[in-house]
Amino acid sequence: MTTAAPETAAPSRTARRLWTRSRGPLLALLLLVISGVILAALQSGEQHGRLDPRSADRSGSRALARLLAGQGVSLQVVTTSEEAAAASGPDTTLLITDPDVLTQKQLTALHTATAQTPGRTVLLTPGSASLWTFAPGVQAQPASGNSPRSAACSLPEAHRAGSVLLGGLRYTTSDERTDRCYPVSGWPTLLHLPAAGNGRDTVLLGSSDFLYNQHLAEHGNASLALQLLGAHHHLVWYLPSVSDPSSAHDQRSFLDLIPSGWSWALLQLTIAAGLAAVWRARRLGPLVPENLPVTVPAAETTEGHARLYEQAHARDRAATVLRSATRTGLAPLLGVPPTHAHAPDRLLPALNAHLTPSADRATDLHTLLFGPAPADDRALVQLADQLDALKSSIVSQERHAPREHPDR
Repeated sequence: MTTAAPETAAPSRTARRLWTRSRGPLLALLLLVISGVILAALQSGEQHGRLDPRSADRSGSRALARLLAGQGVSLQVVTTSEEAAAASGPDTTLLITDPDVLTQKQLTALHTATAQTPGRTVLLTPGSASLWTFAPGVQAQPASGNSPRSAACSLPEAHRAGSVLLGGLRYTTSDERTDRCYPVSGWPTLLHLPAAGNGRDTVLLGSSDFLYNQHLAEHGNASLALQLLGAHHHLVWYLPSVSDPSSAHDQRSFLDLIPSGWSWALLQLTIAAGLAAVWRARRLGPLVPENLPVTVPAAETTEGHARLYEQAHARDRAATVLRSATRTGLAPLLGVPPTHAHAPDRLLPALNAHLTPSADRATDLHTLLFGPAPADDRALVQLADQLDALKSSIVSQERHAPREHPDR
């Protein structure tokens, strides 16, 4: 039995074809990576991000931090909920720049740590989750545009600051003790909740733009910011982040981030799409079978299969088909039942009985009819010729064999 030679040409052609097909996406991916590296290098000079008191960018808050330091307010920047809870001691102002990023577990832990501590909590653009924890009974209304607005309230800080760049979320509450300032269409964008028994008040701001470096010098923005955040000698500036390790055990899924209104809308659209599909299916009626008007000759079908095998380099599949067809055709000529045509122990003895005895014939016939796949296309053509020659020799013997005629 001969062993198949290692294939060298086919793998090289396959690798070349894979490279031709994938070089376009790979080039696009390379350009994307290079662009990301360039952007990261260009932005490497920016030390910090939005509302960061260490950032001198347009959306940073370094200018406000300098003014607070000039008034004797000590500033501590924290980035985790544990640090914020530990730093929020008595007579401390806690500023949470993005409370909606926090999980419910983090919000509850912060509120528990500050609930019995005198001071102030300032929330920037808080949503439903943070309002439910820090300001029960307060609801957020749709956001509005930012523009200079008058205080229109009796809160001393707002009265002294005057016109301030505010807007964004608006808030509503039934508590008459609250100060409602800078209203938009009757709804305040600054809500001051007075201190309860613990001496800690809460301030809700619908927009944080007036704290930016680029807007701090406009109107009464600096005055309001200094009064709200400088009410105590120590300010904890909390910059929440989704990378906070404390949120790893309480991550919200994608569906949790979708508002309930969108979920109901998606459900309605799904039902409407299902009804439309049923309507269209009933309108078109049941499927009607149709006979093909063209009959494809068997020779063309065989040739088409052969070309597909050739393009796919499926020599093993082609050899299996050729050998199976040869065994099926030889079985009735040798007197072997069709069910045993592919059994070597039944087909090969019958085949040897019809051929001239030879020392290597048993091994050759087994390799020819049940052997391994050809190593290359040349070997496949040679196998097809040998199988055709074997079948032709058996057919020729059957044709010239003497036949017994019955008695007349």
